[in-house]
Amino acid sequence: MALLPILQYPDPRLHTVAKPVQVFDDALQQLVSDMAETMYDAPGIGLAATQVDHHIQLIVIDLSKEKDDLLVLINPKIIAQSGSQDYEEGCLSVPGVYENVTRAEFITVEARDVSGNTYKLDADGLLSVCIQHEMDHLKGKVFVEYLSTLKRNRIRSRMVKHAREIERNSY
Repeated sequence: MALLPILQYPDPRLHTVAKPVQVFDDALQQLVSDMAETMYDAPGIGLAATQVDHHIQLIVIDLSKEKDDLLVLINPKIIAQSGSQDYEEGCLSVPGVYENVTRAEFITVEARDVSGNTYKLDADGLLSVCIQHEMDHLKGKVFVEYLSTLKRNRIRSRMVKHAREIERNSY
């Protein structure tokens, strides 16, 4: 297993639309393992392949405190949704930023597991938010794009400044 570098907003690669997974093989299983290790190390509760510069429709999520309940969603599609909820979201690609976003409260998702088997999942609360947030990454969308232009520009400026400081300190 290996830790993967997480792309940081406003990296343009975060806006790449992910392609469906076609092959369910050992390489995919390895990527799932690496993404899980990366997510746990960050630490986070969800990670989309787009965030680690793999532009395929793959998401890993684990909401458990023990970090032992990994959910893998491949080629996910929301097939039903209802209600509405506001949730304060953060993102491993936008560290230190937390903002309220409105999303569907209840969703039903159809996805494949790492072996290619199709399954359905009903989700609400934090799991619903997390799935929708990560699916946005697969569409090339970062949660800050739900915010006002002013807030988004402030966040972008802060992230660019932070990246420059890291780069400067690495020399």
